[in-house]
Amino acid sequence: EALAEDLARLAGPNHLYFYDAISPIVDASTIDMSKVFRGSRYGKSGPATTDADGDYLNCPMTREEYDRFLDAILAAEEVERHAFEDAAYFEACLPLEELARRGRETLRFGPMKPVGLADPRSGRRACAVVQLRQENLRADSYNVVGFQNHLKFSEQKRILRMIPGLEQAEFLRFGQIHRNTYVNAPALLAETLQLRPRPNIFLAGQLCGTEGYVEAFATGWMAGVHAARLALNRTGSGLARGLPLIPPPRETAMGSLVHYISHSDPAHYQPANIAFDLLPPLDGGPGGDRKRRHHRQCERALAAFAPWLEQIGLEPVGTPRRDSQLVPGSAAVHREGSPREDMTKRT
Repeated sequence: EALAEDLARLAGPNHLYFYDAISPIVDASTIDMSKVFRGSRYGKSGPATTDADGDYLNCPMTREEYDRFLDAILAAEEVERHAFEDAAYFEACLPLEELARRGRETLRFGPMKPVGLADPRSGRRACAVVQLRQENLRADSYNVVGFQNHLKFSEQKRILRMIPGLEQAEFLRFGQIHRNTYVNAPALLAETLQLRPRPNIFLAGQLCGTEGYVEAFATGWMAGVHAARLALNRTGSGLARGLPLIPPPRETAMGSLVHYISHSDPAHYQPANIAFDLLPPLDGGPGGDRKRRHHRQCERALAAFAPWLEQIGLEPVGTPRRDSQLVPGSAAVHREGSPREDMTKRT
């Protein structure tokens, strides 16, 4: 609580959050575009295969489809809650299943409301509509809007595939809600994980909005390297003066993670794991099967990672050991099986 109070003073109360509300993300290539339509509420709309205006893909449901979907949610198995997660949810951040329990029409007046979304194929308004919001400029993934939930992943996969257009969908992330303390990183952090109002303070792991143990280790390691270089800039001499703080290349997992942390839309920021979706696209587009594409992205990441390590005074894995002139104790990273070697493999 003391840490949260200090963070609130540094970041401002409007930029400090205590609950994660994460909606599922679907792979765009697995959406059946013949069953959805593009359009913004009360705005222009057209078939999803055209360049018609509209920020969302809309999945319309009939009354029968909506009733089956609602019954599936009400019967679904939830993730077991920890004692500290028993606090009441914010009204603006209610899980999908909690909304469903409040009445059979609640979802139709909430995240699935059809108002202002006429289906251009029929000209009529559906009983309910699930909206998919584009996640990035490449339009290769979509967020299932307002579908934060506390259901088991297997249940989410089964139920979300009941939505028209998502029958064969593959999900890059499932929904979650859990107790978490983190800042609105895009509004506050630089790519070096420095707090913009106080650049001598670095945040990492859960506090900056990353999910997962590997992500926590990676951002903690990066923050430590940057902090050491900043300290040397202030106290060192010779080669230790004027050391720039250099974030990892965008092509790498760590580079893409800090890019997401510092460049996402602050109004829609949500904590995230590293995923291939965060990496920049390959030259020539996304052609080829997914496994081969991911392999090429990994090769590109490794090729970019080694020069960056040398830039910050560390040697790539497998090079002869030498004492670093830039980062104290950096020789420790050259041990076989060291954490940095594991991260290089992950990258």
